[in-house]
Amino acid sequence: MSEIITVGLDLAKNVFQVHGADSAGRAILRKKLRRGRVLEFFDQRPTCVVAMEACGGAHYWGREIGKRGHEVRLIPPAYVKPFVKRQKNDAADAEAICEAALRPTMRFVRVKSEDTQGAAMVFRLRELLIRQRSQVINALRGHLAEFGQVVPQGASNASRLIAIVDDPESGLPAEATATLQVLIRTLAQLETQIAELDARIARCARENDVARRLMTVPGIGPLIATAIATLAPPPETFRKARDFAAWLGLVPRQHSTGGKQRLGATTKMGERSLRRLLIIGANSVIIKRHTHREAQPGTWLGNLLTRKPPMLVRVALANKMARIVWALMARGGVYQSPVAAA
Repeated sequence: MSEIITVGLDLAKNVFQVHGADSAGRAILRKKLRRGRVLEFFDQRPTCVVAMEACGGAHYWGREIGKRGHEVRLIPPAYVKPFVKRQKNDAADAEAICEAALRPTMRFVRVKSEDTQGAAMVFRLRELLIRQRSQVINALRGHLAEFGQVVPQGASNASRLIAIVDDPESGLPAEATATLQVLIRTLAQLETQIAELDARIARCARENDVARRLMTVPGIGPLIATAIATLAPPPETFRKARDFAAWLGLVPRQHSTGGKQRLGATTKMGERSLRRLLIIGANSVIIKRHTHREAQPGTWLGNLLTRKPPMLVRVALANKMARIVWALMARGGVYQSPVAAA
């Protein structure tokens, strides 16, 4: 019997599917495993390549299987899908993972450590709390509109909503006021929790050397700098700055053929949290362009603002910021304005 060289492991909650292949790619093992038997199975196997689709739980299994001497390869699910034949089931998925791992040009995801995953949770939690805050503000605004009290959209107008509820002359029914007070208390609690997370992030930014250097780039503050230092792969993962920008999804999607180049909207691939934060940072530079030398008339950004739509300029600036970020992480140093350098 041939020796198993590559194992494709399809992850699940309870029942895992294993597909083993030899050096020629021939299937020599198909097996289902209960969750509690997975590590026992790999304890009994000779050293081999174990491939899985990259997901939240894949990093845990990657660490545990790697401790047993196996080489772990995590593959983005989008790169596995083309290898699925016909029907979609666990066995077909495991086979597709195994075949994808055998491709010499396949791209893999590095297994994250426990510390990295733990540090990333603060950003996920902050996003959740901000979404909940928006929901509460929208609920307040919607309920008050039922009584003719209309306030403009935006979190900056939350104080006006609260003032209307607290005003005894607003004409709101007593029962409505008591109910809306529940939303106001929830909003206050969310604001406190978000402020605590922001304080933690700011403290981490001061303690992290990479984050401190990234904050020298216009538009990048403690939140964005810490998020990049925590969530972005090591700079040596990418050959050049454009590859990092492409991983973030800040480059145009191509649909070119016959020598004709057709570029569309941004690909929106990679880490969406970092992409969104960089676009927000670019927007802050554009809003305060009168105070940034990089946005003055005659500069690259200043000329772009006069010729292109605002959103396109934001994405273009975010792309440029991503390339600067990669250069700082890969080569060290701090950002120097081209104007100042000249």
